[in-house]
Amino acid sequence: MTNYIALAIPFFFLLMGVEIFWARRRGVRPYRFNDSLVDLSCGMAQQIAVVFGVGVLSAAYLWMYRHRFFEPGAAWSWLIAFVAVDFTYYVWHRMSHRVNFLWAVHAVHHQSEDFNLAVALRQAVLSPWTILPFHLPLALLGVPPLIFATVESFSTLYQFWIHTELCGKLGIFEWVFNTPSQHRVHHAVNPRYLDKNYAATLCIWDRMFGTFEPEREEPVYGVVKPLRSFNPIRAQVQGFVDIARLAASARGLDRLRAVFKDPAWRPGGTIDAPEVTRATARKYDPRPSRGLVAYLAANLVLAVIGTTALLFTEFTLDPPRQGALAAVLLLTLLGFGALLERRRWAVPLELARLLLAAATALFWLHADPRLAAAAALCALPFAAWIFSLRRQAAPAA
Repeated sequence: MTNYIALAIPFFFLLMGVEIFWARRRGVRPYRFNDSLVDLSCGMAQQIAVVFGVGVLSAAYLWMYRHRFFEPGAAWSWLIAFVAVDFTYYVWHRMSHRVNFLWAVHAVHHQSEDFNLAVALRQAVLSPWTILPFHLPLALLGVPPLIFATVESFSTLYQFWIHTELCGKLGIFEWVFNTPSQHRVHHAVNPRYLDKNYAATLCIWDRMFGTFEPEREEPVYGVVKPLRSFNPIRAQVQGFVDIARLAASARGLDRLRAVFKDPAWRPGGTIDAPEVTRATARKYDPRPSRGLVAYLAANLVLAVIGTTALLFTEFTLDPPRQGALAAVLLLTLLGFGALLERRRWAVPLELARLLLAAATALFWLHADPRLAAAAALCALPFAAWIFSLRRQAAPAA
């Protein structure tokens, strides 16, 4: 089965480059290195998790498909798949903003305080698992697994381009299709914009069910309770930490309500989102030194290459090698956050990661000792590099 997301990775970066170029021509800077690094880290973490979970996800759909109620022809299967994938996405997306444990997952995508194409790649590790129950009815409708997977992939790809501030309103196109203007509203924390515009491709669902809101005032992006962290692992778990704290402070049935009620729910009432404007909003923005940016950027390139390789070999690489590569990649992503936030354990973690990377290279390439040794030795200059930056990565005095 073709992995369209993996094939699209070069185009993601090409289009991000175009967006940066065009933004600078217009005198705006929609990207911050620290925020975008975490966006990409969250996206890579999700794709790494999918490699190990795709078998279970596929098996669930296949089992339901064997018990299908209908046998539509090929043309009808594509049409049913397109409409049903889009509608079930809308339902899942709306529920993910209205049910606290689902929001704990989906909030990862909204935590960025910027809005650009990199934010489109900021995804939750658990999203494929929470959306699966909403997509399973397609199997009962007789949509073949290959058609479902293809349509679902292209629905995801469509949503990439709508994460930009550089595109204005698009006239009559806005009447039917989701657009950047509509999706800016969805990512905003302005009170009038909260919980609006859930569409994937077709905005008709929002118009039909009363959740459509046009862009009127300048959006302020993020979540009502800011994450204030550039740790991609913390980004993935913070929502569950918040639920656990809320449940621990509640009593009786309120502990269950903490899990299943609206994210704004609290014992005795709900909390209101504060009014916010671009002038009053303050972004979390600890800035790394230029030397640290260069180190992180070099490792980001290697992490993207490694993640892409893992995606393209997900059905051919043996589990031990998959696991070893995934461990190195996940430690790399954890290291990004630690270095950006200048944690005391950041440099020791990096040195341990480089040691693991060298051991993994030896394990992968043991059939060719010279190549294995050369690959392992590549970790040495990175170790020297990060050691030279240890003061820049140390906690602020």
